[in-house]
Amino acid sequence: MPEITGVLPRSRAAKAGVLEGDWLLEINGHPIRDVLDYRFRLADPAVTLKLHRGPDILEITIHKGTYDDIGLEFGTPLMDKKHRCENGCLFCFIDQNPPGMRDTIYFKDDDSRLSFLHGNYVTLTNLRDEDIDRIIEMHISPVNVSVHATNPELRVKMMKNRRAGKVLSYLDRLAEAGITLRGQIVLCRGINDGEELERSMRDLSGYWPAMDSVSVVPVGLTAHRHGLYPLEPFTPEECGEVIRQIDRFNEEFGRTHEAEDGGPARIFFASDEFYIKSGTPLPDDGYYGDYNQIDNGVGMLSSLIHEFDMALSMAEDEELAEVNRTVSVATGEAAYSTLSMLAGRLTERCPGLRINVYAVKNEFFGGQVTVAGLLTGGDILRRLSGAELGECLYLSRTTLRAEGDLFLDNTTPEELSEKLGVRVEFVDNDGGALFDALTGIEY
Repeated sequence: MPEITGVLPRSRAAKAGVLEGDWLLEINGHPIRDVLDYRFRLADPAVTLKLHRGPDILEITIHKGTYDDIGLEFGTPLMDKKHRCENGCLFCFIDQNPPGMRDTIYFKDDDSRLSFLHGNYVTLTNLRDEDIDRIIEMHISPVNVSVHATNPELRVKMMKNRRAGKVLSYLDRLAEAGITLRGQIVLCRGINDGEELERSMRDLSGYWPAMDSVSVVPVGLTAHRHGLYPLEPFTPEECGEVIRQIDRFNEEFGRTHEAEDGGPARIFFASDEFYIKSGTPLPDDGYYGDYNQIDNGVGMLSSLIHEFDMALSMAEDEELAEVNRTVSVATGEAAYSTLSMLAGRLTERCPGLRINVYAVKNEFFGGQVTVAGLLTGGDILRRLSGAELGECLYLSRTTLRAEGDLFLDNTTPEELSEKLGVRVEFVDNDGGALFDALTGIEY
């Protein structure tokens, strides 16, 4: 039962007599365990709260609009502790973190509530039948699932959890109930690729249209894998073959399945990293549909290019002619060529604008991690010390934790700015936002 840690002044709850320190037991006779229970049961126009206050149990009824809040605050956003991962995945990135980082970085969550609230992927191994019942009753959708393999024995081996194969049956229940599913396959060389990837695609495509998309991403490997399962990165040639294998499957699937726009359906998507490493041209914007997997690194660069080009096409020549500044952008090795291309397109239209684009090698994780979101302040500082940075350095906002105050190595943006002697600003992964930042034009 969650403790009420605050009651907003003049709120419905305050007027009804709810107090800070009360414990919320039930709403309309339904037990309240966490934020999902709370929000779902709060949707009724009349709610009777069963509260524990000291030695007493009391009930308070509040009348309100159907979706109106009543003004209660709780100790955590989930109104409960995060559910810790029970797996020992042989590819787990958290196990590959170096020592000495802040404690929260080593916490492994596997929480279905975060799948709905924040888009996290869950393995289903933490769930029981009653949890699936609740998801179906509340129609919590979409549910993002880390599948990795549909071969039950292989999934158990990869996740080191004896329930890993059995819980795949939950996909059937969720799909039959009309819950949207989005899958993820972390591809490990020589383990779940090749024929096993073919099997996983075949099995997961059977859940269409409930399973509306599945991302295929290469395993992330750092230099801190001491004592862990031996894994090797995909070669450029192998990355290209993964793309071709997915394309072949999608082509066959699209012959018998139709997307909402009437064209052939596409369900499996290789992450941008496969394209970059193999030298395969990125698909255009239309390939990714609604970009359901963009937060998983699928279509992120194509979306960035499309949004940037849209902003550039709508800009007036007179406005661009007035831009007169030198700025810099630092990014991971994966996005460097794309950002350099966009910077070139912009400076062709802006003769007074100079953009220095820098690729930062991720020494913190050993050099094989190339995404911008895992760059540290220390690596950025080492790469850019003495470099020409102009009046401002732009970085992806994903380099910071959610609170926006720390890089992975606990460097602060203020420390980086002071040591480099330049203003540092952070930009969302949005082409329009990048265009606005580089030009300095405010609309």
